[in-house]
Amino acid sequence: MSLSEIKKSAESRMGKSIETLKANLAKIRTGRAHAGLLDHVLVEYYGSPVPVSQVANVNLVDARTISVQVWEKNMAGPVEKAIRDSDLGLNPISMGDNIRVPMPALTEERRRDLTKVVRNEGEDAKVAVRNLRREANDALKKLVKDKEISEDDERRMQEEVQKLTDKHVAEIDKLVAQKEAEIMTV
Repeated sequence: MSLSEIKKSAESRMGKSIETLKANLAKIRTGRAHAGLLDHVLVEYYGSPVPVSQVANVNLVDARTISVQVWEKNMAGPVEKAIRDSDLGLNPISMGDNIRVPMPALTEERRRDLTKVVRNEGEDAKVAVRNLRREANDALKKLVKDKEISEDDERRMQEEVQKLTDKHVAEIDKLVAQKEAEIMTV
């Protein structure tokens, strides 16, 4: 593995850690409604689990209400049940083939709990990025041991890998801070 391959691999995998964090943070609900909230809710459709967005239109009615318009009348019940049984703590109201999902207001205590969850997600992402840094540095050490690169090249690359790590950790901190602010906004 060459120096540029090690750096590219570390950078792309750190980027994937950031994408995973973004996806995980999107699942943590704030007091506000957004259509992406139901993205990971799966509903049984002809024997296979599919996201709600593949069997219905998911729209916002207002800041605290999501509207789910199913395409087939017989799917209203299963979609409503899937939303109710999800880990989001939502209570959908069925009106024929239209399902309204009101967002309950968050209590102060629940907001604090959610910020802890957000911080843990951020910490997990940082650990993943640091593990990738360690893997890259181990690969560099192996190249030095096999006499494929000099120790100066190794040191230079380790500094570049560290800069990558610092950049991604700063990005993680920024995402966590944004999500915490979003949660604590009443």
